[in-house]
Amino acid sequence: YPHSLQFYLDPPTENISLVEFESFAIDRLKLLKAVENLGVSYVKGNESYKTKLESELRKLKFPYKALAEDDYEARRKDHISHFILRLAYCQSEDLRRWFLQQEMDLLRYRFNELTDSLRQKFLEHINLSFEPVSEDLKNELANELCTSTPGFSMTKVKEQMFYMVGLADAVDLFRARRVFIKGGLAYVPLKDIDAIVLNNYRAKLSKALALTARSLPAVQSDKRLQPLLNHLSHAYVGPDYSLQKSAGKISLDQIDALSVKSFPPCMRQLHRALRDSHHLRHGGRMQYGLFLKGIGLTLEQALEFWKKEFIRGKVDADKFDKGYAYSIRHSYGKEGRRTDYTPYSCMKIIMSNPPSQGDYHGCPFRHCDPELLKQKLQAYKVPPGGIAQILELVKGMHYQLACQKYFEVTHDVEDVGFSLNHPNQYFTESQRLLSGAREVKKEPSNSGNSQPKSISQESKNLSSAPTSSSSTVAAAELEELEAYFTED
Repeated sequence: YPHSLQFYLDPPTENISLVEFESFAIDRLKLLKAVENLGVSYVKGNESYKTKLESELRKLKFPYKALAEDDYEARRKDHISHFILRLAYCQSEDLRRWFLQQEMDLLRYRFNELTDSLRQKFLEHINLSFEPVSEDLKNELANELCTSTPGFSMTKVKEQMFYMVGLADAVDLFRARRVFIKGGLAYVPLKDIDAIVLNNYRAKLSKALALTARSLPAVQSDKRLQPLLNHLSHAYVGPDYSLQKSAGKISLDQIDALSVKSFPPCMRQLHRALRDSHHLRHGGRMQYGLFLKGIGLTLEQALEFWKKEFIRGKVDADKFDKGYAYSIRHSYGKEGRRTDYTPYSCMKIIMSNPPSQGDYHGCPFRHCDPELLKQKLQAYKVPPGGIAQILELVKGMHYQLACQKYFEVTHDVEDVGFSLNHPNQYFTESQRLLSGAREVKKEPSNSGNSQPKSISQESKNLSSAPTSSSSTVAAAELEELEAYFTED
């Protein structure tokens, strides 16, 4: 690896273990998730953005400073992990688009961190060696270069290196009127060469993703890799909330109030639908039932909760005991394979089993029509400014960040101090704020809209990567559980 940056043109050829395969992939997924979150929370390229992203690169042991010559293992990990996620994220247009955007943002950051000399070496490394403008020609065109290049003074023009680039490569700069054009060539300063590098990278990676998708059936025929790749494209890399430290501490009488104060919108709408119709279809029962289990409902409480609600509708007690009760015991690991099932993560909810007519499961930010979502947010008393910010994030397909913004607005905190990836994480963090674990920003205006402020960043207790065998077993067990919930 001659350079800490690369376009990932040549796939790795060495043998690696399945444990290392998944470990590398999970770490890169954590990195790309951080890139996505930081890109929305901060202005790309400002000091806060760069500091936090460098911290993530250090923590996950990826190359973060091109000056380091002894980072072979980091470069190797960077190379191999990219190709693993390329396999996992080539499977649909949405996945390809997400992967491409995060990889481009990551390359932009790393490229802009290079010194001038290392940038030139990298350009030569990727065969983008544009002809430098000579000092004589630069002095001759100094006025034009100063006028045509935003933010450049005459002194800056003389200090900065310029390159003569074909218009096809500099089309974005040309459209934005940020470059001097003469004789069919764009005179691009070194600081703007990243736009050209990224255009080139985007074209190469887009083509590579399409080719990888075409050859995917051959890869998926390997029974060791297929469950791993499917798991990675929907992977959640945080705590699984299977340990119920608060088991039994929440009473059934509290659930209505908690649903308003501390449930994320996906669970709030399920609870409201259950109360209104006294029934949920199997997708809703699975999503909501496992969430309630994760916040601390015991098996006995869950059986009582669901039975009380269902017999208010069209299900009598005998039918509930014979059908639905078994499903609930099964989800708590008391029937079937005795597997203790974990609550759904945001990624699981967003990416699988979209709701149809009559369903209430899914993610409102992903699955609701924007106008209907706006009405829901208004009903939840979200202020107009907050609604506009949330809808803008939804428009950009940043569904988890939209939910995080909802948390900030409804709890009146400026920075939540964590990346939201799980409905049970939402509940836990909300309860911490409401219990006074953090400094209160100002007095709450009503019981359903508390207003404390975070004063410290919550550390991300990320779990270690699961093995391929556990991924396969978990998938099979989840299918078995879903089969028990299919009765409506």
